[in-house]
Amino acid sequence: MADLSDDAMTARGGLTLRARLLRMAGSRRFQALAARMPFLRRVARAEGAALFDLIAGFVQSQTLMALVEFRVLHLLQGGPNTATALGALCQVPADRMLVLMRAGAALGLLRQRRDGQFDLAIRGAALLGVPGLEAMVRHHRALYADLSDPAAFFRGGMQTELARFWPYVFEAAGAVDPVVTATYSNLMADSQTLVAEDTLRMVDLTGVQRLMDVGGGTGAFLAAVGVAHPRIAMDLFDLPVVVTGANLRMAQAGLADRCQIHPGSFRDDPLPIGADAISLVRVLYDHADETVERLLAAVHAALPPGGLLIVSEPMSGGADPDRATDVYFAIYTMAMQTGRTRSMAEIGAMLARAGFRDVQQNKGFRPFVTSVVTARR
Repeated sequence: MADLSDDAMTARGGLTLRARLLRMAGSRRFQALAARMPFLRRVARAEGAALFDLIAGFVQSQTLMALVEFRVLHLLQGGPNTATALGALCQVPADRMLVLMRAGAALGLLRQRRDGQFDLAIRGAALLGVPGLEAMVRHHRALYADLSDPAAFFRGGMQTELARFWPYVFEAAGAVDPVVTATYSNLMADSQTLVAEDTLRMVDLTGVQRLMDVGGGTGAFLAAVGVAHPRIAMDLFDLPVVVTGANLRMAQAGLADRCQIHPGSFRDDPLPIGADAISLVRVLYDHADETVERLLAAVHAALPPGGLLIVSEPMSGGADPDRATDVYFAIYTMAMQTGRTRSMAEIGAMLARAGFRDVQQNKGFRPFVTSVVTARR
């Protein structure tokens, strides 16, 4: 079979095929020609739309923020309404409200009716149905502030809003403000619902007798486990100020007698012994490599031989960058200034170095929610 690699073609003298294609794509003359040819016209139109979507992305996100801030989606749950009436409710001039409503319709969140009124589209209704999504949109004010000067952000050295928000960023002592911690805990708990659903689809807990969730917050993941697996006993380990809401959550779920809560910091305290499975749900990407290596060593020590480790979080596409995780989550964790988004292969290698075996990778059907890596002690 002929060698068609870029290196081989270059060695034969001349530009690689890829280089030729890139040169053509960047040629205004070729772009004009492509616009006149039926097949190439479709490609050119699609690429042009994709480029414009990248340029307009910030405006789209701010349109979503405005719709959430004005609670427009909630206001339309009761039925269609006019931009004028909605503007009066939101204290926005009618002409400006009309622009916002049409933008929301163009984004697929709203629907403009023939009579000029607006109502919810399926996407808008779905947004309201996703636990914690509106709260996350509001929370993005901090990320938008950090990215207001993207060049300075990527050069590093600046104190970010997200670093100030997350209470555990500067060691366990960072989680001392009860108001900030409650905000963080509620945001994490709401977002855990979909994560728990997807994780439990990918992980087989057959035979597990006791599961400990390390960094489990107020117990949202364990509450889902408790409902799905009535025979599993549970442990929750997290910072003392974070787990204060766990007792109430477990009691409300009827799981108080099956879940033991352990206040502590995995940075400073040994992990409790006795669980034959340990879960780390959206934990690793919050922390630097050194912290993760120490945590995985502690988990390995806490598990019995054959014990199961579950790592669940959004993961980088690695050699095949993923639009959701390698843009949003990678930059978000960079703004937190302590963690980073890792690929399944990177996490698997860290598990192997910690002494784990039988590492299994499970890419989620919604990678922007979570993917899973499991391993055995």
